[in-house]
Amino acid sequence: MTTQLTGQKMFLAGKWVNGDRIIEVRDPQDNSIIDTVPAASAKDMVNCIEEAKDGAEIAASMAVHERMKVINAAADYIEQNSEKYARTIATESSKTIREASKEVLRCVQTLRISAEEARRIHGETIPFDQMPGSENRVGYYYRFPIGIIGAITPFNDPLNLVAHKVGPAIASGNAIIVKPATVTPLSALLLAEAFAYAGLPPKVLSVITGYGNEIGDVLVTHPAVRMISFTGGVEVGEEITRKAGLKKISMELGSNSPVIILEDGDIDDAVESTVSGAFYAAGQNCLSVQRIYIQESILYSFQTKFIERTNQYCVGDKQLEITDMGPLITEKEAIRVEKLVNEAIDKGALLLTGGKRNGAFYLPTVLTNVPKNCTIATDEIFGPVVLLYSVPDLDEAIRLSNEVNYGLQAGIFTKSIDKAHRAIAKMDVGGIMINDSSDYRIDSMPFGGVKKSGLGREGIKFSVQEMTEPKVVCFKLSDY
Repeated sequence: MTTQLTGQKMFLAGKWVNGDRIIEVRDPQDNSIIDTVPAASAKDMVNCIEEAKDGAEIAASMAVHERMKVINAAADYIEQNSEKYARTIATESSKTIREASKEVLRCVQTLRISAEEARRIHGETIPFDQMPGSENRVGYYYRFPIGIIGAITPFNDPLNLVAHKVGPAIASGNAIIVKPATVTPLSALLLAEAFAYAGLPPKVLSVITGYGNEIGDVLVTHPAVRMISFTGGVEVGEEITRKAGLKKISMELGSNSPVIILEDGDIDDAVESTVSGAFYAAGQNCLSVQRIYIQESILYSFQTKFIERTNQYCVGDKQLEITDMGPLITEKEAIRVEKLVNEAIDKGALLLTGGKRNGAFYLPTVLTNVPKNCTIATDEIFGPVVLLYSVPDLDEAIRLSNEVNYGLQAGIFTKSIDKAHRAIAKMDVGGIMINDSSDYRIDSMPFGGVKKSGLGREGIKFSVQEMTEPKVVCFKLSDY
């Protein structure tokens, strides 16, 4: 991206508009200003919601083939301009250019799947004559859009996680208002650009940039907004549920993901998968591998290879193809991670590698012997830190894995189908990856967790279910 500031506009009800104030968007690598976006006011958000009332009617009246055409055209636009999209992600976020390029490809896939799911929104006939006295009744149910959806999205996947809300919303005939992360608004605005180019009718989509404490409450509490789809931290998620009132809520909140390595597993594959799973996007991934439970008999071998592979990681300039890991999203976040690691070391944890910070950069870090009373042992780290634990057997690994208040995804490496199924049955998570890292995901699968990891499921088909309601139709027939 060019360093010349262009002054981006926000996308309000199909129009590109400025605001009275601006927000500086900075590159976390050197804190340089990339561009500016408007800082919307509460009044702007109210105006946006009023416009979205019309947008909901417009969206609901669009034929399925029209929705599909628009979504596919937006996907085509992103694919044709993939370099611009990838550079934007790699400039405003923590992702390297390689990681950003993968996110763009996933975004295109997310939209194409959304277009396909638009044709699969259907209901079923209902045998009303199962009830005595209802022999002369026939009917069915179908699904209809709920209206206006408010989407609040995070910084760590600034394009694809927005697409995961926008694609299904448009596919199911809803209007949607996106409030992107304050630090990474440019990618969301580029998604709006794609839909504007694709011919999406005005008022169906808005991307409103601003501070959450100024416009977030308006979006969350307004009675015309019938659903809030949120991806972010537990504390904010709990606050939203208290404020939202009587409306649908879908939340993907976070995790402290465990991976179990058993002695009959492929150690080399496990090392490669879990190193990548721990340090992808500088560990700022809700599925990031945070805890690894290794069977005692292979502890030394696994630990040695894991540290060796971690030390090979190239940390540096995000825009270079050779870079494996860039900075955290801000220096403040890197300092937070640094404090968590230092607290654990002060309480007796052993630092195997890493543990050094330079501005927003924090080296890939591996700890062992981490006491249970450390914050890092039970909470989400959201940084490039992984904890190694020795366990005698699978049962102990499962018990320890389940001790935290999160349950998004987990992984296990084993060649035993019996042990794999035991883990499947006993682990309190929304997804379990066999012979893979906890961070494996495709965009069409149901995605979400249990406990404090969230409510509901994302993944296009499942988001469409959340964004629609069933309506029952029953005909009472005359005698014939």
